Amino acid sequence: MVMTRALITAAVLVFGQTVVVAGAAEFRSAADAAVILYDAPSVKARKLYIVNRGYPLEVVVQVEGWLKVRDAAGALSWVEAKALDNARSVLLKAAATVRQKPADDAPVAFEAQRDLLLEMVEGANAGWIQVRHRDGTAGYVRAVDVWGG
Repeated sequence: MVMTRALITAAVLVFGQTVVVAGAAEFRSAADAAVILYDAPSVKARKLYIVNRGYPLEVVVQVEGWLKVRDAAGALSWVEAKALDNARSVLLKAAATVRQKPADDAPVAFEAQRDLLLEMVEGANAGWIQVRHRDGTAGYVRAVDVWGG
């Protein structure tokens, strides 16, 4: 905790701006078809890579207009806050069975492959997340099987 406060203080001194550290995991999704992730909070910084619309990113730190985010691989980068929105998506970490109800013995809604992006309809409840495929098919997937939930 002392180290976290020291880092926040250092960031305020360096950037001269307000810094907010996210508490519990906060996820947001890429709002545009191509969202650029940088190695520092500036459009002049080195561009690391691009993520597609809906890609979930975990917000680690907010610095006036910029967000430090973690991707599904665990890499940290910076993105302009305006490039993300509050619509929630999840990314499958491995192939998974999406069920019609939140239970292991419920009928199968559909089978999903690794890295499939699904819209999150409702957050985790008893270890299950309600999701919707872009074709409209909905169901429940185990929270441990996704990134972004």
